[in-house]
Amino acid sequence: MESPVFEEIDPADDCDCPGCAHWRRVLPHSRTGRFPGHPAAHRTALVVAAVTSAAIAAPTAPAVASPQPPRPADPDVPAGDGPGTPQGRRAPLHGPGGQAAPFAGLARPVRVPAITRADIVERARSWVTRKVPYGVASYWSDGYRQDCSGYVSMAWRLPGNEWTGSLGKYAERITKDELQPGDMLLFHNAADPYGGSHVVLFGGWTNSARSKYVAYEQTAPHTLRRTTPYAYWRNSARYVPYRYKGVSDGAAGASLPAPLPAVRTPFPGAAYFGPGAENEYVTELGRMLVARGAGRFYPAPPGPRWTDADRRATRAFQEAQGWRGAAADGLPGPLTWELLATGGGREIPSGDSASGSFASSAPSPAPAPHGVPGYPGRAAFRPGAVSDHVTRLGRQLVKKGFGRYYTKGPGPRWSEADRRNVEAFQRSQGWRGGAADGHPGPETWRRLFA
Repeated sequence: MESPVFEEIDPADDCDCPGCAHWRRVLPHSRTGRFPGHPAAHRTALVVAAVTSAAIAAPTAPAVASPQPPRPADPDVPAGDGPGTPQGRRAPLHGPGGQAAPFAGLARPVRVPAITRADIVERARSWVTRKVPYGVASYWSDGYRQDCSGYVSMAWRLPGNEWTGSLGKYAERITKDELQPGDMLLFHNAADPYGGSHVVLFGGWTNSARSKYVAYEQTAPHTLRRTTPYAYWRNSARYVPYRYKGVSDGAAGASLPAPLPAVRTPFPGAAYFGPGAENEYVTELGRMLVARGAGRFYPAPPGPRWTDADRRATRAFQEAQGWRGAAADGLPGPLTWELLATGGGREIPSGDSASGSFASSAPSPAPAPHGVPGYPGRAAFRPGAVSDHVTRLGRQLVKKGFGRYYTKGPGPRWSEADRRNVEAFQRSQGWRGGAADGHPGPETWRRLFA
């Protein structure tokens, strides 16, 4: 006889009967929650395509509907904008089959591990650096679920994976004016809790009007750090600011990281620069150039009107990167802007201009405080980076007694030996987790050379 064909119908997750409670436990990722055969329309409808008389005499038992997979996220839609960004349920580290102990019940006292703002931000950055893929049913090597709520659970170092419906019990509600790096903006959509909710970490304001901020978030295709309108792209009025109860402003070895590069305005386009231009982006360009050693080009503070000082300063920065010809035309493009905004690339050398050397009377940049050489930026220590900054870092590590991983050198090419030596130094300062990832930040640099 021919096999019957089944049409699976999944009801809503709103039943508290014992059968449904059992199936929610054994099928933790099911979006239905009700057990097969439930009397209130919990059914698997049988559509018999071909039935013989023998089949009528021996009826076939209904098949149990399999749990539906989570709906895939749409990379073209910002996270949290609709049901295309699902999240998982509360789960121990490494998922339902993990080795971590199950959570305590909601009615029990909540354990709130202590953590500093610096550690929260560094932990959030670690996933950005690694570009952890988004996945509602996937768990990263640290045990945290690779969705938005798992990401915040990781950054706050919670004992397990929470979801938007439970993160609030670890936090207290605050106002927009009280937001600081490491706080969260939470949207829990009761109408579609697993598909329409979202949460992001606040990283700092990007403008004086406080209409944009740096958001750390886990979304498709991977973890992002981006400038976001307050409170979010959509459903803005429904995002609520919260502060983790266990956070402290004091550092457990590291102070709060320097202002994030992402607080800078994204590149607005080439049309905003050049002769005749007058706008706020010209002012922003000048300020970034001054911070990279171009102060001597400006007889007055940078302003909104494009001048020859802006052109000469921009060209000096471009030439400092080794660019020549059309690549060093004195007009900022996307790469010039990105390097300025993120602190990447080389500083403008003292005394060099776009057309040669200035007179010896030209003022030189002020020395770094306490004799510490200026931090060159994170881009100087990325995989594949080659520069004198890497050599200088390595020599200082050896001088401080943290050169055990060098088999030769140190040299100008960033290597795994450099990273491991930096990590050893960071751990000697009492730092753990993302604060001891082996990549030198401003505070690591300061302490090494202090």
